[in-house]
Amino acid sequence: MTEGTTGAPRTLGGRYELGELLGHGGMAEVRKAQDTRLDRTVAIKMLRTDLARDATFQARFRREAQSAAKLNAPSVVAVYDTGEDTLDGARVPYIVMEYVEGQTLRDLLRSGQRLLPTRALEIIDGVLIALDYSHRHGIIHRDVKPANVMLSSAGQVKVMDFGIARAVADSGATMTQTANVLGTAQYLSPEQARGEVVDARSDVYSAGCLLYELMTNRPPFQGESPVAVAYQHVRENPTPPSTLNPDVTPEMDAIVMKALAKNPDNRYQSAAEMRTDAQRALQGGTVAAPPVLAAPPTQPIHAITDDPDEPDKRKKGAYIALIIGVVVVLALLGAAAWAIFGGGAKSVRIDNVQGMSLSKAIKTLEAQGLQVGQKTPQPSEEKVNTVLVQNPPADTQVEEGSVVDLTFSSGPEQVQVPLVIGSTKEAAIQALETAKLVASTQTQDSDAPANTVIAADPGEGESVDVGSTVTLTISTGKVSIPNVVGKTETEARAILTNQGFDVSPTVFEETDQFPAGTVISQIPSAHTSASRGTLVTLTVAKAPPSPSPSDTTSSTATDSPGNSGNSNGNPGTSP
Repeated sequence: MTEGTTGAPRTLGGRYELGELLGHGGMAEVRKAQDTRLDRTVAIKMLRTDLARDATFQARFRREAQSAAKLNAPSVVAVYDTGEDTLDGARVPYIVMEYVEGQTLRDLLRSGQRLLPTRALEIIDGVLIALDYSHRHGIIHRDVKPANVMLSSAGQVKVMDFGIARAVADSGATMTQTANVLGTAQYLSPEQARGEVVDARSDVYSAGCLLYELMTNRPPFQGESPVAVAYQHVRENPTPPSTLNPDVTPEMDAIVMKALAKNPDNRYQSAAEMRTDAQRALQGGTVAAPPVLAAPPTQPIHAITDDPDEPDKRKKGAYIALIIGVVVVLALLGAAAWAIFGGGAKSVRIDNVQGMSLSKAIKTLEAQGLQVGQKTPQPSEEKVNTVLVQNPPADTQVEEGSVVDLTFSSGPEQVQVPLVIGSTKEAAIQALETAKLVASTQTQDSDAPANTVIAADPGEGESVDVGSTVTLTISTGKVSIPNVVGKTETEARAILTNQGFDVSPTVFEETDQFPAGTVISQIPSAHTSASRGTLVTLTVAKAPPSPSPSDTTSSTATDSPGNSGNSNGNPGTSP
């Protein structure tokens, strides 16, 4: 790390000018910076110097940072570069990340703003996209919490710090040490709290904690110390979020409580599975998670105390139960007789509600005295919430009060854009066709190998309608040759060499129009697309030779009027 002159910014890695402090924690600090080479704003995270002195931790940090750099999705904060520089006598690893204008969910929650439960589901949808993408790349986040989720000024969700938490977990730290590093134990899964090996379902649990807090403005468990909170994660069940926020629906309760199951086998088995339920809840559909049942009434204390008359009370209770049972049987027989002899329920012919909106169909059936049972979403080209199937079907004769199940459109079938970046153009197109998507291609100069996919829009992991078009950006394998005309030969050679071009022996041209040693032309010309290693020929200005004294004398003698000759070469005479 270099210090400039007084007032000049510190420079990291020879190219990153460090600016304002964006945030800090027990593990690192994050600063805004300017990448002078690419002229863009970035965010740089530097590890604490005391952790950086541990060679083992340094190695793990580098390895995990490299893994995180492989993640390229719209919902993941991009990692541009990693490196090390000297700070306070220690080699400090750092990570250069995408700078996102916005705020973290921690800042949002601390502001006291209460989110609508539907908005909380929309935010967690973005988090689950990122987690599903990272899990499919073999990376478990291990530190999903509000401080690691950005909400951009445009409302886009971006998850950051992939791999860093994993480096901490791999370092052999105890739970207390880990809490000091990560700053909180409120989002640890039970298996993390027990120090066990974790998988992707641990991230699902942490996402459930985050969703709980977004809906209620408080985490599911609180305590006076990280150990106390960790104990609750392992031993205690959280209260459903609806008890703290009445706007939370039963479906939302079910999603949160399934994600927070103590046993990983009882949770959602993947981020994608949890996201599917979240989308169903947003669309008003039925979720796969089991409903949250009300707690049974507490037994009165006197019912479990010793009572010498207990046997007699049990006999008396048995007689009462027998009498009640006889009354119920007689009532049922009476109801059956009433139905047989003409006093039964009214018969109804079910109206046709297919093609109606779900809300209109429900009103129509209820007006007939019928009940609506299961409401099942199904992908369809029909308008969202249009009834597709009714069971029993229309015109069926049923008793009043019977149940009719409805299947309604959830819109076009959704698929995720497959992993295509880094693939060849042909392989990427095949992957999109397999996913029932349409490929569109465009080329872009890039130093990536020619015919390689370098970007996809919509991005990898995003959910889109079946049949949607995905635009693939294909590398030409070429880059633009910089303009070095007007530079000195030394400067021009350095610029071209640094960008991967070869420079041929210099061609000199005598001219007094440019300073000597200045490049006056280049072949190929500036801004031409060319592959790395292309040979560039420079023409450099050379000062013309100065005229010799003899040449000057001869010229003067020849041009003198007294020496002028006539047309036939004889000495001229005055007329």
